[in-house]
Amino acid sequence: MKVAKKKMYQFVAVAILMSSAFSAFATSYVMKSSNDNPSELAAVTETQPENAAFMTKTALADVTPPQPVDLTEAAEKACNAVVYIKVTLGGETREVEYYDPFEDFFGDFFGRGNRGGSQRRQIQTPKQEAAGSGVIISADGYIVTNNHVVEKANEITITLNDNREFTARVIGLDATTDLALLKIDATDLPAITIGDSDALKVGEWVLAVGNPFNLTSTVTAGIVSAKARYVGGSQNGIESFIQTDAAINKGNSGGALVNARGELVGINAMLYSQTGSFTGYGFAIPVSIMKKVVGDLRAYGTVQRALLGISGTDLHNYIESKRHEDEKFVADFGTNDGVYVAEVMEDGGAAEAGLKEGDVIISMDGKKITKMSELQEATTKYSPGDKAIVGFIRDKKQKTATITFRNSRGTTKVVTSQKLDVLGAEFKELSDSQKKTLNLSYGVQVTKLGDGRLQQAGVPQNFIILKVNNQNIKTVSDLESAFKSAQSSPEQTLWMWGKTPAGNPRSFAIYLGDE
Repeated sequence: MKVAKKKMYQFVAVAILMSSAFSAFATSYVMKSSNDNPSELAAVTETQPENAAFMTKTALADVTPPQPVDLTEAAEKACNAVVYIKVTLGGETREVEYYDPFEDFFGDFFGRGNRGGSQRRQIQTPKQEAAGSGVIISADGYIVTNNHVVEKANEITITLNDNREFTARVIGLDATTDLALLKIDATDLPAITIGDSDALKVGEWVLAVGNPFNLTSTVTAGIVSAKARYVGGSQNGIESFIQTDAAINKGNSGGALVNARGELVGINAMLYSQTGSFTGYGFAIPVSIMKKVVGDLRAYGTVQRALLGISGTDLHNYIESKRHEDEKFVADFGTNDGVYVAEVMEDGGAAEAGLKEGDVIISMDGKKITKMSELQEATTKYSPGDKAIVGFIRDKKQKTATITFRNSRGTTKVVTSQKLDVLGAEFKELSDSQKKTLNLSYGVQVTKLGDGRLQQAGVPQNFIILKVNNQNIKTVSDLESAFKSAQSSPEQTLWMWGKTPAGNPRSFAIYLGDE
């Protein structure tokens, strides 16, 4: 569970809640009486104010309190569709360098030669276990969880509500939205019904279902406290959370947030806390974002993310920052809500549509936009190549423009997740003897070279890769990570540096885009 810590004021809420509940109850009674006989109520109010007050208090005691929402059916549906995820981390063999201060002094005396005190040793990293939750979204075994639950896992074990266990594999990860898609080999699973998070209202009852502190199938209830909430819990991520006061704790990550009908409306993701445990603020990723991400991961292995081509901030944040710089600053935008456009990316969809710095975006395809988190959530529903009508204000005049979304490469083409196979080579990490002979502490060698991008770029067989795009390549996993990052970059290029077996340094540029 991600924990975003933030200083908060403490409030004494009991009296406020009690008085609020009483007021709501009294209002309900007065409205009921008004519907029964509005003229009579008006007469009582006008001619007998003291008696009216007495009558209201007396009647309150006689009225049967309304029954609470029955959440038992929703809880049962959700519990069967929520799984326990156990991940195993570590347990790998790694080589580390260490300094032996006695080697310089005693090395020659014992005939070992002077090794300069620097030694290499293989260590076995200890296995660690972590846990989270997931939600079954299809009867054939697809499960949604948080990216941060499984991104570093070596093994993933899924336990269903009926205690059956399965080994899961990762279909796709998306750090930007903190979502991941897993798959287990099973059929006839109790898939959850996916609801509509856009229709969710503040004040509506919701249940958070998960496995906090390894307490499996735990259900907590609360209401929707806010929507499209930005909390700054991730760097460069998309945040438009559903905020709830249903208790969310460590282990709830990836679990379900469901409405009173048992429909999935969000994936639990993080909490706000000064202690690391629940203090009244939990956050879930809305299914409006989840559906698009999961669909792309399943179809392409990566998310087809639509980019507007701007950077900006909430208009009121921009106004506050300008007032902080200049007390005499006068905000005169013709609106108080919207997204202030701070920069328009060259060759992006917004630039092509004619948007400029200083514009204020107020809508997208007719949906009102009041802040950046709402704009982010709105754009997640589109794919590169899709079009949308963006409403904005310029010089206090409302305008519209049709924008064509683009991908991270600046095109409208589908981005596919390729594997290292496209390089046309096989790789292995250097052995201890190779490291000693070549005087290297790490490296990945091209052991077999066939028809592919490496051969086209002139990379020779047995070449030892040391760096790719300024990242040290110590393992094949490091190479895969650099490969994936390069795939999604605008350049789509691997800048590779290393040495030949003879020790000669060489560098190559390997283009990964369409030829």
